[in-house]
Amino acid sequence: MFVLVEMTDTVRIPPWQFERKLNESIAEELNKKLANKVVYNVGLCICLYDITKLEDSYIFPGDGASHTKVHFRYVVFHPFLDEILIGQIKSCSQDGVHVSIGFFDDIVIPPESLQQPAKFDEAEQVWVWEYETEEGAHDLYMDIGEEIRFRVVDETFVDTSPTGPSSAEASTSSATEEVQKKEAPYTLVGSISEPGLGLLSWWTNS
Repeated sequence: MFVLVEMTDTVRIPPWQFERKLNESIAEELNKKLANKVVYNVGLCICLYDITKLEDSYIFPGDGASHTKVHFRYVVFHPFLDEILIGQIKSCSQDGVHVSIGFFDDIVIPPESLQQPAKFDEAEQVWVWEYETEEGAHDLYMDIGEEIRFRVVDETFVDTSPTGPSSAEASTSSATEEVQKKEAPYTLVGSISEPGLGLLSWWTNS
C-alpha cells in the first residue's frame, strides 16, 4: 500500500531560516510542498522518509534565499494492482460503491465489479447483493459506514495542472463546465466480485 519513492528537487530556503539546521529547513519545505498532494503517475505523497544527498547551495543575484538540489525518499500511497484493502463505504450511486480508507476517498467499485446479482435500491440509495440460497434470495445491503474488503483492479491518474485557454473564443460557459467536471487527480478502481470480498459482516457473521 505504501512505497518509498526516490525524488529530486531544488529547495528554496529564505534567509530568515538560515539560523536553523539546513536539513530541518529542507525537510519542512519538502513536506509543505508535497504532503497530501498527488504526483502524476507516482501516487499520494504522505511524508518525507529521509534525505539521501544534499548538493551545493547557491544564492542567486536579486534573491537572498539559498537554492539547494536535494535527493530524498518520500513515503507514497500507491497500492499495487490486485492488492486487497479494507475501507468504509462512503456513499453509493448509479456509478457504483464509493469507498474511503480514511486519508484517501477516491475509490470506486463499479456495478459490474460487485457481487452478482446486484441491484441499486433507489429509495435507500444503496447497492444490494441478492444472495441466492436454497431458501430463496436474501437482500444484503451495502450500507454507508460498513467496512468493506476489496481488490484493487485499476488506477487512473488525471493531469490536473493548469492549462491556458484553448482559443481566444473560449466562452465563460465552457469554463464553467470545466470547473463542474473537475476530476480527482488519482482514482482507484476496486472489485468485490469473488468469495471473501465485500462487507466484512457478510463473512464473519454466521
